[in-house]
Amino acid sequence: MPADARFRPHERLKDPAAFRRAYERKRSAADPCLVLHGVENGLDHARLGISVGKKKVRHAHDRNRIKRVVREAFRLSKADWPVGIDYVVVPRDPKVSFERALAVLPGLAKAVGRRLGTKPATVRPAPPLLASVVPPVKPPADR
Repeated sequence: MPADARFRPHERLKDPAAFRRAYERKRSAADPCLVLHGVENGLDHARLGISVGKKKVRHAHDRNRIKRVVREAFRLSKADWPVGIDYVVVPRDPKVSFERALAVLPGLAKAVGRRLGTKPATVRPAPPLLASVVPPVKPPADR
């Protein structure tokens, strides 16, 4: 697993104003099971927010399952998502599967990025290995 394949706190949308900005920008892409809203954030990474309404998904354990599925799909595919955008995912289908979310979300993110006019995701260079930064230590000479 790559070191950057985590869902870090700075990649989460928590502020209600950020969700509102994404809805008001009116740039979205949809699929029969998911809707993805987006707005520029001016950062060098994408951020994800998930909104699952009680009217659509009645039971809390089902809402939590959908959020886990979407977070995991984002975590595994975020290298393919355009950067500098806040995304808000709204499920249409209460029975969204992980495989479906993983297959659909990167394409929806690219469609939202095109509609916003942002650059596509670029491959970030891997961090240098510790061995290439620290010179090798020579063993002590035998006396």
